[in-house]
Amino acid sequence: MMSALIVDDEIYSREELEAMLEETGEFTISGKCANALEAIQAIKKEKPDVLFLDVQMPLINGFELLGMIDEKIMPNVVFVTAYDEYALKAFEENALDYLLNR
Repeated sequence: MMSALIVDDEIYSREELEAMLEETGEFTISGKCANALEAIQAIKKEKPDVLFLDVQMPLINGFELLGMIDEKIMPNVVFVTAYDEYALKAFEENALDYLLNR
């Protein structure tokens, strides 16, 4: 099983993604965060295998968050967003995948 951390400012998106991931039987949810500052602390503490990350969040967006994570503890990143225009940038940032959530 892979441990996953979900980072999204919208509670319903976090809950929906959590339900979908648990349904696969492949993930344990190590945490859910509403913003980048919570996420940094959770990543340091939980050291998840995969980070499911929203792009558009208040104050610090998903790309800025990636720049704040120590390379030694950087999990695999899957962007989950409603915006297709960030896909190329996500893969330039070495994203494992990019999921459109509409």
